[in-house]
Amino acid sequence: MTDTAPAHAAAPPSGRTTLQLLRSLDSGPRGLTEEEAERRLARHGENVLPGTRPLSWPLLAARSLRDPFTVVLLCLGLVSATVAAWGTACVILVLVAVSCCLRSAGERRADSAMAGLRELVATTATVLRRPGDDATASPAEHELPVSQLVPGDVVRLGPGDLIPADVRLLRAQGLTVQQAAFTGESVPADKRPVDLPADGESAHLCFQGGSVASGSASAVVLATGADTRFAAAHRTAGAERGASAFDRSVHGISWTLIRFMLLTPPLVLMAGAALRGRGLETLPFAVAVAVGLTPEMLPVIVTTALARGSALLARTHGVIVRRLPALHDIGAVDILCVDKTGTLTQDRPAVDPGRTDSDALHWAAVSAWWTLQLADLPTVDPLDEAVITRALATDPAFTEAYDGVTALPFDPVRRLATAVVRRPGTLGTVTLAVKGSVENVLERCALDDAERASLLARAAEMSADGLRLLAVATAERPARHRPGVLPHHSGGEESTADERGLTFTGFVAFTDALVPTAAQALRDLGERGVTVKVVTGDHPGTAARALRDLGLAPGDIHTADALDALTDEELARLARRTTVFARCTPAHKARIVTALRAGGGTTVGFLGDGVNDLPALRAADVGICPRDAVAAARDAADIVLAQPADRPGKDLTAIGHAITAGRHSSGNIATYLRVTLSSNLGNVIAMLSAGLLLPFLPMLPAQVLAQNLCFDAAQLSFAFDRPASAALRRPTTLRPRDFLRFITGFGVLNAAADLATFGVLALALHSTAGPADEAAFHSGWFTENLLTQALVMLLLRTGRAPRTPGPVRWAVASLAVVGVVLPLTPAAHPLGMTPLPPVYYALLAAVLALYAVALTAVKRRYVRQA
Repeated sequence: MTDTAPAHAAAPPSGRTTLQLLRSLDSGPRGLTEEEAERRLARHGENVLPGTRPLSWPLLAARSLRDPFTVVLLCLGLVSATVAAWGTACVILVLVAVSCCLRSAGERRADSAMAGLRELVATTATVLRRPGDDATASPAEHELPVSQLVPGDVVRLGPGDLIPADVRLLRAQGLTVQQAAFTGESVPADKRPVDLPADGESAHLCFQGGSVASGSASAVVLATGADTRFAAAHRTAGAERGASAFDRSVHGISWTLIRFMLLTPPLVLMAGAALRGRGLETLPFAVAVAVGLTPEMLPVIVTTALARGSALLARTHGVIVRRLPALHDIGAVDILCVDKTGTLTQDRPAVDPGRTDSDALHWAAVSAWWTLQLADLPTVDPLDEAVITRALATDPAFTEAYDGVTALPFDPVRRLATAVVRRPGTLGTVTLAVKGSVENVLERCALDDAERASLLARAAEMSADGLRLLAVATAERPARHRPGVLPHHSGGEESTADERGLTFTGFVAFTDALVPTAAQALRDLGERGVTVKVVTGDHPGTAARALRDLGLAPGDIHTADALDALTDEELARLARRTTVFARCTPAHKARIVTALRAGGGTTVGFLGDGVNDLPALRAADVGICPRDAVAAARDAADIVLAQPADRPGKDLTAIGHAITAGRHSSGNIATYLRVTLSSNLGNVIAMLSAGLLLPFLPMLPAQVLAQNLCFDAAQLSFAFDRPASAALRRPTTLRPRDFLRFITGFGVLNAAADLATFGVLALALHSTAGPADEAAFHSGWFTENLLTQALVMLLLRTGRAPRTPGPVRWAVASLAVVGVVLPLTPAAHPLGMTPLPPVYYALLAAVLALYAVALTAVKRRYVRQA
């Protein structure tokens, strides 16, 4: 046999007849030989998605170095080493290493969890192969791994089978395929062979990632592996994404601080040279001041808080955070766009009891039950399953009320299913229970034109309301076998003459079965300040019905065809006031998400599970998918709601848990930033002022390093703090302008406390600028700095009340003890410090009390204005 390329790569399938296609593939209805299949497998490769190998440790660590603060710390470490400040350089490098290790470990753990999810996908297919290389041998069916399929293979498809590759139908009987993962339509699509398809026609094609809802078929494989439509979508999912909310926030704060840090050393050097005649000897102090302004623990605290929250989510709620910053992003989400099919609904119908006629439900259930018993169907039709389930809930005895005689299963051509039953004890008559499409049933009923038109209008109204309908009719017939009565599947031409003159019984209405936890999840999102928008490829009426069933008002519904004429600005305004977009293609979904993000000030999440959701998952600040999403969606998502095995199915309440965990981690990060930046800014202002006022350096580089180490160790407790419940009720976003306003106000207040301490020291020490007084000044300011920082940690945090035990309280107590005790210990002398007189502590207590009062008052005013 000759080498062949996938059919769709050589020429569009719509341009070829079935015979021409088989010839181009060098195949036929009898399939390939084993040897030819092996040759093609070596040529085309295995039928698997393009590799998504987890990144190695070195690559993960290198990627974590891209954080702006990490880059700044590395630069400061190099500068410190250049001026021989080895202690500062070593501390900075240790902090960078710890941060990189923590982030790499968290993302490696998420990659391992995702690899476990990929193993849950079905892996076999029924393939027609001939033994050896004998083209004349009879073919036989083999159950082979999906990865072994090659172009030209002929596969058998039955109910419940996954479509293993891109295929073209050769034969089909009653085939319907669930392809919601591609189109968003919750209704299975009818599929049939087409000898010469027209341009754009796809009824004869089935794509990898779909599944057979009903019927059976044989098909030839067109494309496998990287050549499938599914793989193309997977490649789209792997495209580089834009900056997320976390990236934008951290970059904004980082560059604001970088400007401060770049300006500080030159200012210190110039001031020292101009006012005190000092030259480069002040360079170590200038570097120490710049380091003092830097929140050097930020990479460690950010990574620790996010990694801790991610590990807790995975352990307790089965939520996998694949990208650590995504935990912050989901905590900041204020708009969540969701796909309907597969996320809010379960891809299966459910009877709507409020819109269903009770007699119709009864006879539909009788027909479904005896069709299942007598027709030897391989699986239950989804509509029949819904009818039987509902009927058993209301009348468990209906299965015993009749004896089955024969049944004619649903036929996509007739669009009807009929069961013939007999009441026990009656021998003279049988009852026909007929159900099917509204038009096909009504045309067989004994109705006049006005009645038929009225019923059709009623059906149209219910369909417009998002309901799917089955019409049900019955008829009494003599219990004798004649040509006009339904036969017992004799194998000959089946006559359905008795399916005429039926008595119309009523309609059975179906809605999409909701995910059990969806309604509660949506209520929880609303209470958390998250606005939900539905962006679906489904019918507008179906989407509106699902939202009403979930307790949300759909409002004005817009379809995708109306969006193409809108500019991006017009779409952004429309998207903010619209709850439901229907009939959306993948490109429309991504454009809507992008428009919502474009206005700024919002963080947009997208929850989807299909191939048609991939562009939107990538366009959102944070992409979310359930555990049973298609593999490409799981690979594209930042967060996977992969609940533990003891809680199967979709548990959308996990979204609420993820948001809470994200706000918890983000709240702790925000608290750390507010505390450390305001305190550091105050210290820098005070140091610069003291450098201008004093004839000696206000603090030695070693003392600055020791102070920073103590403060940094205490601040690590913020990663383990528990924010107050009020901090979890609304999205948590790290906004650079808000931080700048906060740290400026509280930094100036902190500097005022430091400058007041100068007066206390002057009063307590009667400074003469001698060496002893210089050491005493250093000691006094060291103690005051640690105590004021302890007060800031205690009073500016957003966590529990100070009286409640917790990691921050113990850290504050330890910091205060070190500040008071260290100048009294033998370690004080190497650091250039000396014990202080008791009067200093009394005066300092008064300064700290006034500072605490001012800090509390300013904080209350800030909270009121926020």
